[in-house]
Amino acid sequence: MKTAIINARVKPDLKNEVEQILSRLGITTTQAITMYFEQIKMHKGIPFQLKIPNDETVQAMKDARANSSLEEVSLDQLKESLSH
Repeated sequence: MKTAIINARVKPDLKNEVEQILSRLGITTTQAITMYFEQIKMHKGIPFQLKIPNDETVQAMKDARANSSLEEVSLDQLKESLSH
């Protein structure tokens, strides 16, 4: 089987965290990339939705990163709010 080499630059911390996760899953980085490429081929595009977040989502992400404007809720409270 012929192989092609892919060179990609990623943040070292991201690479390390992802490799730890993949190791726990029992797959190599090469296997994960191959699986991703197969999914792109099957879907004829990225296998998940890519969207630009709206202003409310952007603000929520900023708040979460800054740990501000966050409200603690219980699982029961969350279930209750989703049922209405």
